[in-house]
Amino acid sequence: MNFKTEFPCQPNRREYSRVNAVVPFGVRLVPPEERGSLLSRICNQTTVDLGGLPEIQDQALAEWLSALNRKLDLILNALGAQKLGFSSLPVRQINISGGGLSFPSSEAFNRGDILEIMTVLSAGASVALYIYGEVVASDRRSDGFEIGLKFVAMDDQIREEICRFVFERERQILREKRR
Repeated sequence: MNFKTEFPCQPNRREYSRVNAVVPFGVRLVPPEERGSLLSRICNQTTVDLGGLPEIQDQALAEWLSALNRKLDLILNALGAQKLGFSSLPVRQINISGGGLSFPSSEAFNRGDILEIMTVLSAGASVALYIYGEVVASDRRSDGFEIGLKFVAMDDQIREEICRFVFERERQILREKRR
């Protein structure tokens, strides 16, 4: 028996792993006049430069202050995301990868449309994102449309955050299957 001829495999044409996830999610059609200035961004990363902090000789105190600083950063990031409207986003199921995403929609979009996505991805810490995608598929379904996007205007840092989320979600799915 020749495994390759009896069970031919389709080549995997995907560059990134994909997962289904339920996340806070909002979408908006980007008007043509805004398309020249698009840049995906992380919205809740607050960094405060306090100047040169003195070096602390007590290791236990230094670790405690570092933990306290991380907690304060999380609070500031959560407040910033709330102020931008991320906390009021509806929760929806999406299929996401480092290259794009798909989602059900009651609204039809056309191929080539650019959409702005507001979402919060949680892989350890939550990350509030504005990401942009070009519509590459808009398939009619019985209850609306299935919209497929290819990410545009995205740097490596944002893509890494998305991939980190995808891999964490894959691990979670595997843990659930083992139970």
